[in-house]
Amino acid sequence: MSADARRVVIVGGGVGGLAAAIRLAAAGHHVELVEQANRLGGKLDAHRREGFTWETGPSLLTLPRTFDELLGLAGTSLAEACRPRRLDPSFRYHFADGSTFATRDRLGGDDGSAAAAEALSPGSGADFTRWHHRARLTWTVAERTFFAGPIEDPRLLVRRMRTPLDLLAIDPLPTLARRAAHTFADPRLAQWAGRYATYAGSSPFRVPATLGCIPHVEQAEGAWYLQGGLATLADALAHAATRLGVRTRLGVAVAHVRTAGEGPERRVTGVGLADGTELDADVVVSDVDAAGLYRHLLPDAERAARVRAAGRSTSGFLLLLGVRDLDGPARAEEEAQLAHHTVWFSSSYAHEFDDLAAGRAPDEPTVYAAIASRSDPGVAPTGHASWSVLVNVPAENDPAAAWPEARAIAYGDHVLRVLARRGLDLRDRLVVREHRTPADLAGRFGAVGGAIYGTSSDGRRAAFTRPANRGPVPGLYLVGGSSHPGGGLPLVALSGRIVAAAVADDLAAGLLPRPALR
Repeated sequence: MSADARRVVIVGGGVGGLAAAIRLAAAGHHVELVEQANRLGGKLDAHRREGFTWETGPSLLTLPRTFDELLGLAGTSLAEACRPRRLDPSFRYHFADGSTFATRDRLGGDDGSAAAAEALSPGSGADFTRWHHRARLTWTVAERTFFAGPIEDPRLLVRRMRTPLDLLAIDPLPTLARRAAHTFADPRLAQWAGRYATYAGSSPFRVPATLGCIPHVEQAEGAWYLQGGLATLADALAHAATRLGVRTRLGVAVAHVRTAGEGPERRVTGVGLADGTELDADVVVSDVDAAGLYRHLLPDAERAARVRAAGRSTSGFLLLLGVRDLDGPARAEEEAQLAHHTVWFSSSYAHEFDDLAAGRAPDEPTVYAAIASRSDPGVAPTGHASWSVLVNVPAENDPAAAWPEARAIAYGDHVLRVLARRGLDLRDRLVVREHRTPADLAGRFGAVGGAIYGTSSDGRRAAFTRPANRGPVPGLYLVGGSSHPGGGLPLVALSGRIVAAAVADDLAAGLLPRPALR
């Protein structure tokens, strides 16, 4: 073992934990990953039944270069491991008045989305272009400041800025909804822009306009599907970790993070497993929900209270549907209205998010559908389609009590009725139907309250109230959606990069103790 190498234990094998494991192993550390489930990837998962495959987690890959770089550390690539396919259009949107709008990526060099906006209403093409100019600037600055490292202190963010104008470029003061209403004369496109708050499980009426950079990323770098489903990325990351020497323990939970010393001398020494095994470590990286970490694994009442105060992201209600195809002209007519990702907006975003803020599942939800069989016929039997249908619902204090089976069935019926009222009645064509609720997210993944994205991004200070990547004890680090930079597939991967860099910086600064004699 080299003088700089450390024994590292990763607690949790979600995307953030895998990203950290790959980077730390590539840097020469001895890494062991412990996952309580019998598979790696966390929420990046799929479900199979009767010839259908459904994505039960992310259904869209953005920022593919983040994963290409990560897999490259193990001598492979995203193209080699996952066969990515660019989606164009990336989304088709249906508004409550019956109008539609499709976004296309810009990898081909043209701007079909601006043309589609102009066709929706005269003058909107220029509004759309103006939105993307601002979004591009926001992303350019955010990538080299906000996403470049930990931000335990706002001063760290300021130090990465080149000029005071960078702060304005990030656009942290107005809400996303306000920026959208100021940019778009057409309220339908303002609603479209506000949808990107949901990528962080947040409200467009509360989240900073900074999130307006997401549609630029989606269109400039492409919206991608992976053949076989996005869960194949979890397999690719797990294989990359193994190639780099990461040792993995599956099916065993971590019971506590072990420390030694008092006051300034306190440091991480390892973890204890539920089966009684003790693992020594110089560095522990937690990829579990920060609330669970500070409640159970390393009890810290003050930090647990801070996590509660930061708030939770929204949760989701998911329908997994096996749908029989229509025949003849009816099928062609329906196909023209659908894309791999199709969204049916509610008539009032304000009412929908008022419901969510009040802890109610919306009466008229926006419905998101990922129809993977449109891009990948192998995920459904011939003559059928595989639909993953998601609506936003609130996180719950007690998800299991809030979502008994009878309520889940009734709310699934309600979502199908909403789709029928919008002109797409699937009810007589279902051959398979299952559901997933906030209780499933809480039970399977330790997501407190069933929150999909961990802590909320609502409010101007959300980035600074989110749990930090460096823990309260030297040698402890946090990755994943409940820590900086937040939830969503590319961001949790970036959190792995941030943590690996923080470990390297702390080693160089002498902030991590020398490893004990082995």
